[in-house]
Amino acid sequence: MLIIPGHRGKDVCDSHVGETRRDLLRVGGSAILGLSLGSMMQLQSANANETDSKKKKHGPGWGKAKSVIMLYLQGGPSHLDLWDPKDNVPANVRSKFKRIKTKTDGMDVTELLPKIAQVTDKLTMIRSMSYTPVGLFNHTAAIYQMHTGYTADKVSPSGQLEPPTPKDFPTFGSNIIRLKPPKEPMLPFVMMPRPLQESNVVNKAGTAGFLGRGYDPYYLFPTGNDMDMKKMDRINVEDLKLRSDISQGRLVRRAKLRDILNKGMPEIEKAVKKYDLDSYYETAISLISSGRARDAFDLSKEKDKTREAYGRNTFGQCCLLARRLVEAGTRVVEVIWPKVANSDNHSWDVHKGLSKRMKDQAAPMLDAGVSALLADLDARGILDETLVVCVGEFGRSPQRGVSTSGNDNTDDGRDHWPYCYTALVAGAGIKKGFVYGKSDKTASAPLENPVHPTQLLATIYHAVGIDPETIVYNHLNQPRELVKAQAVTGLFG
Repeated sequence: MLIIPGHRGKDVCDSHVGETRRDLLRVGGSAILGLSLGSMMQLQSANANETDSKKKKHGPGWGKAKSVIMLYLQGGPSHLDLWDPKDNVPANVRSKFKRIKTKTDGMDVTELLPKIAQVTDKLTMIRSMSYTPVGLFNHTAAIYQMHTGYTADKVSPSGQLEPPTPKDFPTFGSNIIRLKPPKEPMLPFVMMPRPLQESNVVNKAGTAGFLGRGYDPYYLFPTGNDMDMKKMDRINVEDLKLRSDISQGRLVRRAKLRDILNKGMPEIEKAVKKYDLDSYYETAISLISSGRARDAFDLSKEKDKTREAYGRNTFGQCCLLARRLVEAGTRVVEVIWPKVANSDNHSWDVHKGLSKRMKDQAAPMLDAGVSALLADLDARGILDETLVVCVGEFGRSPQRGVSTSGNDNTDDGRDHWPYCYTALVAGAGIKKGFVYGKSDKTASAPLENPVHPTQLLATIYHAVGIDPETIVYNHLNQPRELVKAQAVTGLFG
């Protein structure tokens, strides 16, 4: 068998090239065909000319997205009480909120989402998200799967996981910016306004893992607790600001001087190579000298009317900032629901107090933020090149007051339910005014076209023009697919 030392993305000039499982199989059988190393190089060159044919081969939606905005509803929102209401069901299943019509036939929602009801003609509703969990239905394990495409190795009896480690699989945004870095001098990946979290497990699935810290998101976590609705008014991006006593020319000269010194210090460069300092330095220089990122973060440049439309709260202003960032050239933005997964007050983890918490707290913020984002992107002509995904780690139990995860639930609460829930997707060639999949009478299980979270993740990769089977190498230098699933091309027009 022919073995080529090293692997793409580390040992060749093009750092963005990836291999697929099919590529590895072709290399593995090359000895049988009598191919030399030179022949293999010629084949690689020929493969580079297949880009156009690949677009046709991969099907609808391939490479349509220049940017991705993930609105991650950590905590697991109740699909029956938001966007999959059911009638003629037992009282303890039926939502306490009334069904309302939307702009699109067959896409009724509850009265909690009157603004989203006016933009359903811009999105697809997936009512058949579904998976069977391994072990307990805990938030962190489900969050890890949704972001990385893999299940976590360690789950304790309490349902919690070990904290983030350099051995973790990369979060999806880190994979994207490695393989499809932005073309502008702009932050490639921004995560805000808080880390992914369940109890004391903070930011599991929110790092670049074995890719290295050079591919971590830019963490925009303003000061203030989760109930502080004004924290986005205190955004601090001083690390993106050029000191007043250093001119741009001086900064560039310093960069050139550093390059000269590095050429004469190969041993030092070799010693620090694993820390990705070059990528840190180059990104910092381009960001600081251009000022592009700093300007994008300045929400004061927006009209008061626009800020009000998004909602003067943490989630709403994050959605607005997400729009500003993708406009400026950011490849991936993740807006995490601004409340820890398993908590009360504004959290989607409604084991009790569902009626008041959803009506007065969480739903109004979701409704304003999502609807304004989609309408704004569309009005600016950038929805067609921006993939928007709105999803949580699971839904809530069809029956109120029952326990599915070992938690206590009142009659006005629903437990974790991964077997059937809903996601919203829009932009980048996604069908408009469309329902994909169908849930059963009580929204307990899919009747048609079930979509696993890993398939949704594969669809995100597909939309930005990355084959989900692209190979990455973990901390043990073992080949792994980005995700072991295929894109749901039926979501695209």
